[in-house]
Amino acid sequence: MTQTAEVLTPGPEGQPQRNRLGGSLGAGAIVFMVVAAAAPLTVIGGGFPLAALLGNGAGAPAMFAIGGAILLLFAVGLATMSRFVSKPGAFFTYVGYGLGRPAGLAAAWIAILTYVAVQLCVYGFIGLALGGWVADKTGLDLPWWVWSLVLVGVVGVLGYRHIELSSKVLGVLLIAEVGIVVLLALVILFQGGADGISASSFEPDTVTSGSPGLALMFCMAGFIGFEATAIFRDEAREPEKTIPRATYGAVLLISVFYTFSSWAIVQGWGEGFAVEVAEDLDGFIVTTGDRYLGAPGAEIVNILLITSLFACILSFHNVITRYAHSMSNAGLLPRQLGSVHESQRSPHVSSLITSIVGLVAVALFAAFGLDPYLEVFTWFSGIATVAVVVLMALTCAAVIVYFARNKVEATIWHTAVAPVLGFLGLAVVTVILFSNFSLLLGDVDETGAPRTGSLTITFLVAMAAFPVFGLVQAVWLKRSRPGVYETVIDTISEQAP
Repeated sequence: MTQTAEVLTPGPEGQPQRNRLGGSLGAGAIVFMVVAAAAPLTVIGGGFPLAALLGNGAGAPAMFAIGGAILLLFAVGLATMSRFVSKPGAFFTYVGYGLGRPAGLAAAWIAILTYVAVQLCVYGFIGLALGGWVADKTGLDLPWWVWSLVLVGVVGVLGYRHIELSSKVLGVLLIAEVGIVVLLALVILFQGGADGISASSFEPDTVTSGSPGLALMFCMAGFIGFEATAIFRDEAREPEKTIPRATYGAVLLISVFYTFSSWAIVQGWGEGFAVEVAEDLDGFIVTTGDRYLGAPGAEIVNILLITSLFACILSFHNVITRYAHSMSNAGLLPRQLGSVHESQRSPHVSSLITSIVGLVAVALFAAFGLDPYLEVFTWFSGIATVAVVVLMALTCAAVIVYFARNKVEATIWHTAVAPVLGFLGLAVVTVILFSNFSLLLGDVDETGAPRTGSLTITFLVAMAAFPVFGLVQAVWLKRSRPGVYETVIDTISEQAP
């Protein structure tokens, strides 16, 4: 049976008013937060050189454009569905509306896995980077985990406060990191690059050289975070308009920025690009800054790399706390996590728990002597990359099914064509990711070739446990708490299983 879906408006039903978040964030503020989560300077300084080295060399900028196109198609369905599903749960809510409650609960736990993994991997990286910078400038040489613990506290304080404070901090940091990369790109182009300006990065022969699939895999990882716009729905001004605008704005800004700046940096090295990337992978962006902006410019780039990582952590802290808040109000987590601070209007309990998780995780990493980059960062960034693409593909499928079942006032492009194309693109990326999961984790042999060892198998099993737990939770709720189960996604489709 096909039915008409009505546009819902935010209200107290199913969610006590005292547990509703509040705010008046505009599209720009939300874009700042989710783009900051993507850590654009870190992607250009770390992800892009890796995509070039292991992927298709000078053709890597084109993979950012291709990845952006896939995610823009995905965003069409996501933004359209946000008009008809006025709930702040984002992915797990949308999957629940489209594919049913069990799938929605599985998606909820995949989302938690994704964003916690991102935050943990960056805590390792930023502790190493900040500790190295301080030691170089002051001689104070402390273990990396000391700096990570300090930042857990700083992020915790900001996350506990009203969301507008975080949005202002993230806005400043984002403008700074994007500004320095754009300045570097413009200086390179103004000086004519190393061997003149060329569009060869986008020529078919260059794009298809090497391993373009691997390049696409690393480039797609740079977009993690843009999809979280819907989680801020309760804190947005005119969410029916703000959320779609923020979603489109985020993916367009990220893809254009990545494509343009990476292409300009290729021009900065010309024929020597591949050699420079191979010889100076870790310091590639700083070296490029030194070449075209001088020593002061290189120092600014180095500092902003650290603040970029901080912005990423703060943004994902806010996303995690709001996911937990939504899951609590849906009956999936203890109700205390759904409480809202009287004056700050923030999910303060959820924020506090998120900070404790970060504190315990960093302490465990230190106790086991894990390397902050080769193990903490590499392992958890690999997990997050695979999990978020699977989550987006699942959400895209849910959007397709939802609009197939419900008549809505939207064009076929928004409800079918774009979501289907986006799903096909995400399915291809998912296959590439699982085929190269060992490489993402750093599980390689002596020659650098990926292998499926105990590390890869362990993480695959651990990742699978999250959606399985969601499915088990759905079965348990249906049998033991049927009232909660019936309202867990607040489904409006009579055909949802």
